Amino acid sequence: MNETSGLSRTPDSQTMFAATTKKSYLLDDASEVCYVLEEAVNLAFEGRPGPVHIHVPENLTDRSVSVHNYRDIDLHIKAVLPEPARVEEVSSRLIKALSKGKRVLALIGFGAIRSNAGPQLQALLERYQIPFVTTLDGKGIIAERHPLSIGVFCDSGHKAARKAFQEADVILAVGNSFAQHATFNFREDLLNDKQLIHINIDAGEIDKVYKSDAAIIADARLAIEALLDRMSPSLDPLPPRAFKRYDYSKDKIVDLIGKIHPGQMAQAISRRLPENAIVLADAGAHLAWLAYYLELTPDQHFRKPGGFGPMAGSVNGALGVKCAHPDKPVIVGCGDGCYLLSGFELLTAVQYGLPIIWIIFNDGEFKLIKIYQIATYRESGLVEFNNPDYVAYAKACGAMGFRVETLKEFEVAFEAALVLNKPVIIDAHISRLELPHYSSSPEGVLAGLVERLGERIHRD
Repeated sequence: MNETSGLSRTPDSQTMFAATTKKSYLLDDASEVCYVLEEAVNLAFEGRPGPVHIHVPENLTDRSVSVHNYRDIDLHIKAVLPEPARVEEVSSRLIKALSKGKRVLALIGFGAIRSNAGPQLQALLERYQIPFVTTLDGKGIIAERHPLSIGVFCDSGHKAARKAFQEADVILAVGNSFAQHATFNFREDLLNDKQLIHINIDAGEIDKVYKSDAAIIADARLAIEALLDRMSPSLDPLPPRAFKRYDYSKDKIVDLIGKIHPGQMAQAISRRLPENAIVLADAGAHLAWLAYYLELTPDQHFRKPGGFGPMAGSVNGALGVKCAHPDKPVIVGCGDGCYLLSGFELLTAVQYGLPIIWIIFNDGEFKLIKIYQIATYRESGLVEFNNPDYVAYAKACGAMGFRVETLKEFEVAFEAALVLNKPVIIDAHISRLELPHYSSSPEGVLAGLVERLGERIHRD
């Protein structure tokens, strides 16, 4: 057995799990099994859901050990309801702002998706003609072709979304945690001269990064329902308005290099994506390409990796997603660096018949790390590598593999993969020279470059 008690310089697994879960338990008495399990399950689903961990020492698994006081555990998970006083304050602020013609912008995060708040949000935004932007995690909560959908707001998002955010007087943040990429690395001036109204299920998220002017601590769907009920008798629907927005259909990418342009590949995925598909992006430049060019409907889902950027998290996490949603196509967009970290999960997919599609953005380098190295140190190292024959590897595992070097070849391979009903690797050889959209400033790419140049001059 492995020793991870933390004694005598061994790893302390309980401390490790405590740092990455809502709570880590050490079960040292069989009579406590039901109590610990009950608390753990309820904690996992309480408020903002998250994982918990229970250590079971080997001695408690011996056949001689039994749970004499077994009982059914009691699930008492309660919905996080909005407080009427907070609903009143937020609705009053919104009614006042909208009545005076102030520019209100909704910023929607994953909490809204997690609570299935899409229909309620759409009803509120349409009634009062409130445009919205999403974080990477909120992408697709409402159809991205909706006239109120401005685009994705983040450091690799759309110019129209950045401009709408800049011009807004009031930000209605729904299910948003103001993470690093959504705040341009936690910019202190991001919300200067703006009112912030924050809706989140977790009280710990309120005022964590930016001080709110008003907040509702509740499940996003319940909070939006309460706001709509409170505001409707006091404010009539507002007439339709036109907003400048990112138009996916009009964004034409010019490919001057010849290899597959990763943006064009993301567009090709979007055009062929089944209506109920789930797209998982791993940590890397491919995430930026997918976030920018992949256009979603509310029945399609997009998930990026956690805020700490776990490479290969989606390469293997896709197996769990497919098991949870066997009726939905699961497609992974991953870099070759990510796939090399965890690609043996393909064997598990084959063994259990999980028809997942892995699209490898193959350019033979850790793109984001290379960009960071060059921007920071003016040189790069140890970021380029050779890839194996992924088609041969897929066949050796009992899966299907395609090597594609043109956009047309990719389109044919992707369409075939969607109907094969087996695990598939698409080894897409993309251009190294293309760089994803990125700005370190919400004012745009040029402003971000000027800021970085100024920082370097002061540092040097």
